Formats: sequence, C-alpha cells, structure tokens
Amino acid sequence: MVTQFVAREEEEDRRPLKELPLCLEEKRRLRILEEQAASRLTGWELWHMEKRRTLRRLRSQAGTVISYTVMWQSSLRHIAGHFGTGIQSYFNFLRFLVLMNFVASLLVLGFVVAPNAAFEALPLNWTSQQSNTSVNASCLNYNPSPQGLVTYFSLIMDLLSGQGFIELTYLFYGYYQNSAVDFMNFSYNIPLAYLLTAFFYLHFCLSWIIRRSVYCLKRSLVSEDASLGSYSNKVFAGWDFALSQKGVVELRHKSIRYELQMDLEEEALRRRNAERTTAQRVRLYVLRGLLNILVLGLLGGAFFSIYWATNYSQELLGKADSPVKGKYVLELLVAYLPSGVITAANLFVPMIFGFMVPLEQYPLSFEIKITLLRSVFLRLASVVVLLISLWSQITCGGDPQNSECQSCGYNNHLHPCWETSVGQEMYKLMIFDLLVMLLVMLFVEFPRKMLVASFPTCTLLKLWGQQEFMVPSNVLDLVYGQTLCWTGALFCPLLPVLNTIKYVAIFYLKKLTLYANCRPAERTFRASSSNFFFLLVLLLGLIISYVPALYSLFVLPPSKACGPFRGELTMWHTVSSAVSELPRIAREFLEFVGSVAFAVPLFLLLR
Repeated sequence: MVTQFVAREEEEDRRPLKELPLCLEEKRRLRILEEQAASRLTGWELWHMEKRRTLRRLRSQAGTVISYTVMWQSSLRHIAGHFGTGIQSYFNFLRFLVLMNFVASLLVLGFVVAPNAAFEALPLNWTSQQSNTSVNASCLNYNPSPQGLVTYFSLIMDLLSGQGFIELTYLFYGYYQNSAVDFMNFSYNIPLAYLLTAFFYLHFCLSWIIRRSVYCLKRSLVSEDASLGSYSNKVFAGWDFALSQKGVVELRHKSIRYELQMDLEEEALRRRNAERTTAQRVRLYVLRGLLNILVLGLLGGAFFSIYWATNYSQELLGKADSPVKGKYVLELLVAYLPSGVITAANLFVPMIFGFMVPLEQYPLSFEIKITLLRSVFLRLASVVVLLISLWSQITCGGDPQNSECQSCGYNNHLHPCWETSVGQEMYKLMIFDLLVMLLVMLFVEFPRKMLVASFPTCTLLKLWGQQEFMVPSNVLDLVYGQTLCWTGALFCPLLPVLNTIKYVAIFYLKKLTLYANCRPAERTFRASSSNFFFLLVLLLGLIISYVPALYSLFVLPPSKACGPFRGELTMWHTVSSAVSELPRIAREFLEFVGSVAFAVPLFLLLR
C-alpha cells in the first residue's frame, strides 16, 4: 500500500490531484487513501513526501504569479472576447516581436553601445586595428558634421533624415572606431564585438522564430483535425468552469461563439464549393488567372517606380551643385522620395489586392493567406529593389574598373561611408512607416468613424460602413518593419532599440483604434493556422535580410574613412585576424569546427 501511494505521489508531482480527469467522488476517495497511507509512513518518508508537496505548492503559486506578469495578458483576453481569436492573433504576434526586439536590444546595448560609451568616458589605452595602411587619400574624405551656424530647423531635418549631427552618434555604423581597448590585462576588440553581436542577433532571431513556428505548427495541426475540433468538443468541453468573474465569463461566451461561427462558415463554404457545376468552375479559374496577371502587372509597376525614385534621389543629393542643396524642406522631400514611393506602393497596391481577392471566392483562411502572400511579396521585394539600386550605386553598377570605384573599390564620391548610407535608408523607412500609420489613424480612421456615426441614414456612408480590423495588412506592416530592422541592424546598431519602442507604441495605438473605430468582423478565421503562417512570412523576411548582411561581410570592401572596419579588406577579415592570434590548440579547434569533416557528421546526426 505504501509503495502504491509513493508511486501515485510521484505521478501527482507531475500532475496535481485537482487536475486529474476524475469525478469529485473519486478524488475524495483518493484523498482518504492518501491520508490513510500517510499515517503508515516512517519519519523519513513522511518528510520526503511533505517536501515534495511543498515544492509542488510553490511551483503552482509561482506559476500563478508569473501568469499575472505576462505582458498585456489582460488586454489580449479582452480583445479575444470582443473581436475573436483571429484579431487576438495579430496582437499576440506583435507581443512576440516586442519581446524578441527587446532581448536583441539588450544584446546590442550590452556588447556594442555600452562598452564604447564606457571606454570613451574612461582614460584607457586605445590600439588601432587597421591592417591596411596604403589607402588613397581621396578615400578618406568624410566629414558629415555641419559647418558654421546650425539652425533649429536644420536639426529637425537631420533628426528625420539621419544626417548631420545624428550621423556621428552611436546610432550609425560610421561613428564606431577600428580599435581595441586595453585595460587590466584584457583587450576589448571593438570591430570583433560589433560583428559578432550583429551575427548572434540575427541567429538568435532565427532560432526563436523556428522554435515558435514548430510550436504553432503543432497547435495548428491539432486544432484543424476534424475529430478534435468538432462542434461537440466546443459545446460540451469548451467551457472553463473555474471562471468566476462576470467580465471574464462574458468574454469566454463571446470567444466560443466566434469559434462556432467560424466552423459554420467554413462548412457552408465547403458545401457551396461542392455544388458548383463544371462551367462555374471553369469561369472561376479563368477569372483567377486574369486577376493574377493583373497582380503581376501591379507588382512590376511598383518595382520600377521604386528603382527610379532611389536612383533619382541619390544622384540629386550626391551632386555638389544640386538645386536642392540648402533648401531644407525640398532636400528632405528628395531624401524621403524612395521611402515615400515605397510607402505609397505598400499602401495603395494592397488595397487593390483587397478589392480583387473576394472575386476569387477563396475560403476566408486561404483568402487571408493569399492576400498576405501577395502583399508581403510586394513589401519585401520593394526592400530588395531599394537595396539593389543602392548596391548598384555603391559598386558603380558592378564594374570595379569604373573611374568612380577604381581608387576606393566603391563609389566614394556618392557614398563616402556607404554603410551609413544604407543604415540611413532603413532608418528613414522606419520613421516614415510610423508617421504614415499615425496619419492614417488621425485623418482616415477616426474621421470615418465620426462620419458613419454622425450620419447613420446616409446611403453612401452605409455602403462604406464602419471599418473592420484587417489582420493581413496589419500583420504585413509588422513583418515589413521587422525586415527593415534586420536589414539595417548591421549598419544602424540601435535600430532594434528604436524598433522595440515603435512596436510598443503600435500596440497601444492599434488597441485604441480597434476599440474606438472598428467593429467585430462579419467573417472570422481560424487563428491557429494563421499564427503559423505569420511566422513563415516573418521567416521569409529574415532570410531576405541575411542576403545584404552576408554580401557586405564577405564581398564589399568596407569604407576607408569610417566605421569599425576601416582599412580592412572585408568585414570578415576581422574575424580571421582574431582567430590567427589565438593559441594553436584553440585555432586548430575552430578550424576543425568550420571544416567539412565536422559539418557533415553533425548534419547526419541531426537528421
């Protein structure tokens, strides 16, 4: 009897009695048996049992306390109750990005910004790490500091464009030194710390996204299984009898209603699809083909506009006798021309996609995915087009023998610190993206709500109606902003910090507009599968951001006049130099880890 009780206690450690799937009478009987068995235990066994009970109780209490500290938990529950789990999935996704950027910000601040600030404040010994001293003097011309009297208006322009005084701050690549700091028998290599921090930042994001994607995929497979997601489960086993507060009970009622509504809509759509005739299916497929051709035409026009705007803006700002020089507003407009064209394309083209996709008569879950896929291709490809146009200017169209690129290996006349130029473009896109969101909220969403509420009998306003919270477009805004952050992190180290602040602000702004301006959606969708798809789109953005980072690390020569890699052949040369200075055993171990002899067996074991 004692052995059976101890075995049951071990099981209870893993699962408390109150959580066992037993009726109340059975739990009472087990409790009586527990008390009887406890009376037969020896002193040591009784102490051991009491210790396990205490630890289990502490774990339960700690879990309860931690559940209250989960970020925005109460807000997410209210959103799920009033607008459904589909809308809640957007805010869950936003919370995930905030946490990921916050951890990445700690990484950047701890290993790049804070050490540099501390070293500058302390009288320490700085040792230059430049390995290539035979540099053409013309390649060293880089002085972004404003000359003469600086007006207050010009400071605002510099803050918005990332130029002038802000260009020589911790925000951008060009400010950091190619030096090592020696103190107390320890040398802190600034270029190596800068590079490894960016490397681990991207890989940390990759591992976290993959881990969360696997978790969401499991939930998606379970929730979409007909045997587990049936109506009977929701009706008879979907209620939480531990709920006691009236507000929480009402929210749970609404959440179950949305889930049942979603199931009924999907069943009705499957029935309509099965009743289509062959002629109706042929007409539908022809219509879908024509609409997809139109989609490709819109994407091509948007990409050409972005490429033209980037080339025109960079060439006009790079001329010494440019007509916009000295005219602050006009110069700012020209500097923001690529950002404006990209934002306009990302704003109006997805609206056209939104009008087109209902004509294709897809299920709502697939409709959201195809709209998101088209829009994300537009947004991510627009960033790719912007980068291609910048690389074309930096590398003189890929011709190193060009007179502008022959002396320095890059276009020093147009981009004396090309890394900072790329970081400025990502910085401006992030600022412009936030400003556009604020303007749309203030001058489109709130006035629309007021007009619909003030003139309820107007036929035109009835057709327009109160807006719904469009999950695909809002998720796409987050993926786009995060891709900009990843792409510019190597050239603008504080971009993750700015992105964290931006996403926290977006959470409260979107929550405000959701409750103030939006109504619950007439058609709901399954949140579990959408969460997994959101992460796949985010993973695509991360893969795209790897391309410019790797190209800059291994191919492009760093700027000769700025940055922590000035004077180096490539950025990666810093790592090679650091490894060559290690002891022989450590160097041979790292070479073995990076060899095929280690990679192939590791790959086979991980399969």
